[in-house]
Amino acid sequence: MVFPIQLPHDAPFTPDQRAWLSDFLTQILAPGSHVPAPSGPAVPVTVLYASQTGTAEGLAKKLIKSLKKGNFAPELQDMATYDRSRLAHEKNLLIITSTYGDGEPPDSAADLHAWLMSDAAPRLESLSYSVLALGDTSYPDFCKCGIEFDTRLESLAAVRLYPRVDVDVDPDAPYSQWSAGVIAALCPTNSTAAPRSEPAESEETGYSKSNPFPAAVLENRNLNGPGDKQTHQIALSLADSDLAYQVGDALGVYPLNPANVVDEIIANLPFKASEVPAPDGSEVSLRHALIHHYDIGSLNKSIIQKWQAKSGSPFLRSLVAADDKKAYDDFCWGRDLIDLVIDHPADFNDAEEFVSILKKLQPRLYSIASSPRAHPGEVHLCVGIVRYQTFGRQRGGICSTFLADRLASAQPPRVYVHSNNAFRLPTDPATDVIMVGPGTGIAPFRAFLEDRKTTAALGRNWLFFGNPHRASDFLYQQELESFQADGTLARLDLAWSRDQKEKLYVQHLMLQSGAELWAWLQQGAAFYVCGDASRMAKDVDQALLQIASEHGKLSPDEAAAFISQLKKDKRYQRDVY
Repeated sequence: MVFPIQLPHDAPFTPDQRAWLSDFLTQILAPGSHVPAPSGPAVPVTVLYASQTGTAEGLAKKLIKSLKKGNFAPELQDMATYDRSRLAHEKNLLIITSTYGDGEPPDSAADLHAWLMSDAAPRLESLSYSVLALGDTSYPDFCKCGIEFDTRLESLAAVRLYPRVDVDVDPDAPYSQWSAGVIAALCPTNSTAAPRSEPAESEETGYSKSNPFPAAVLENRNLNGPGDKQTHQIALSLADSDLAYQVGDALGVYPLNPANVVDEIIANLPFKASEVPAPDGSEVSLRHALIHHYDIGSLNKSIIQKWQAKSGSPFLRSLVAADDKKAYDDFCWGRDLIDLVIDHPADFNDAEEFVSILKKLQPRLYSIASSPRAHPGEVHLCVGIVRYQTFGRQRGGICSTFLADRLASAQPPRVYVHSNNAFRLPTDPATDVIMVGPGTGIAPFRAFLEDRKTTAALGRNWLFFGNPHRASDFLYQQELESFQADGTLARLDLAWSRDQKEKLYVQHLMLQSGAELWAWLQQGAAFYVCGDASRMAKDVDQALLQIASEHGKLSPDEAAAFISQLKKDKRYQRDVY
C-alpha cells in the first residue's frame, strides 16, 4: 500500500515545489519503488565548503553523493583551493560553512571570504545559490560566516534559490531540510532530476555519532603536579567497536549532567516531575531526561526569550525588551539553567512544556592524544578539567567534570570518532614538522610524535609547548623528554608563563627562534597549531607573519600572501577552538 506524503504547511517551498516533492517522496518510499531514469541535460551544481573541524566537509560530501544519484553534474570544491575567477561563471552554488572563534571564517575560507567582501568581487546576476551555515548559539556570533556569505552574494545580485538554514550544533535535521529544499529548487517542476534521498544517519550500521560506542575506561589520571589544576589523561578501549581513527582526528564524547544539579532544578520547578519526551521521541522521566538528554549547562538569547514568556521576572522582561547583545552576553556569562529556575521562576504548565525550550545535550569534541599505531585498540584524551565559582555557586564544564568525577558511578562514556581531514600529518614522512600546542593543545602533537616515531618518519620534529608553571604543569614530561632523548624531537621549546616576572608564551619563543623557524619553513616544513582560537592562535599567527617579514625580508602584503599560500598548500594547519 502506498501512503501519500504531506509536507508541513510551513515548509519553505513554493506550491509547485511542495507538490512535486510530496509526489517524489511518496514514490521513492513506496515498496519496490525506484527513481525514474534522469532525462534532459544534467544540472551543473558546485558544492563549496569551508570546514575547521571536518563537519562541513562531511556534509558537503554527503550532498555530492546524493546529487550524483540524480540528473546533476555536481562538483565538490574546498574554499581553500577554489579558483575565485570561476565565481562569475557558476550557475548553481551551494555553500556549506562553519564559523569559529569570534565569528571568524574557517581558515580555508579566509581568503575567499575577504575577497568576496571587498570591492573586487564581481556582480553575480547569473548565479543561483544557497547557504547552509553551521554554528552554535552558545557563542555570540552565531553562524556569522555563513550569514555574511549569504547576504554578500545577495548584495552582488546573485539569486537565492533556497533560504539560508542556520544550524545550531546538531546538523542532521537542518541539513535534511536544506538539502531537500535546494534539490527541489534546482529541479524544474515535474522533472525526474531529483536523486533518491540518502539514508538518515540513524539508519547507518556500526558505531557512529548517532550510535555511540560505550567505551571502557582504561586510565583516568591527573597529569598535573601539586595544586588545584587538573588535566586528565584518559585512555578508553575501542575493543570490539570497529572504530578507527587517524592522528589529527577528534573523539566525540557524550556527557551526562550532574545528578545533584538536576535534582535541585526539579525540586524548584512548579509542577510534578512527570514523564517527558526525549529528543529521540521516547518517553522518559524528567530526571532521566535532564541527566542524559538536555542541556542544563548553558544559557543563550533564545532560551532567555522563551523563559521570559513564562516568567514574571521584571529583569528578564527588560532584558528581552532591550534586545541588547552585550546585555545578553553579560547575563549569560557564568550562569546556567539552575539560575533561571531559582532566581527567575517561570510558570510552565507541565514538564513537557519545560523541556520543550531546552537544547539537546550535545557531545563534546576532544583532539585525540594517541596514535593507533602506538596504542592499538585504544584512544587517549588530554582533558583540562574546568571548575569555577560564579554567583555563589560552584560550577564546572559539563563534559570535563563528567570525565573527571562521574565516570565511576555512571555508564561507560559513549563515544564516536570525528574525522578531521583538515588536520593531518604530511603525506611525505621526510617532511619536517613544527608544532605549537600550549596547555591541552599538546594532545594531537603527542599523537603526531607517537606516530612519527612508530613509522620511523625521517622528517625532523619541533614542538613549542607552554603552561603556567614547569613544576606542576609540564604535561607528558617524561614522554616528551624521552622523545628528545631518542631523537624523535629535534627541538623542544618550553614557555612557562608564570615562572618569571615577565610572562612568557609560545609566540615569544617563536620570535626568539625566528631565524631557524624561517629556515625550516623555507626547507618545506609543515606548521601546526592547536589550542585556544581567540587569543593564542591569533598571537601565533601574528608571530608567524612577523617572522616572515623580519627573516624573509617580505613586505606586510608579501608576508600575508606567504602565510596564505602555506594554508593552501596544507602546510599551515590549525585545530583551534
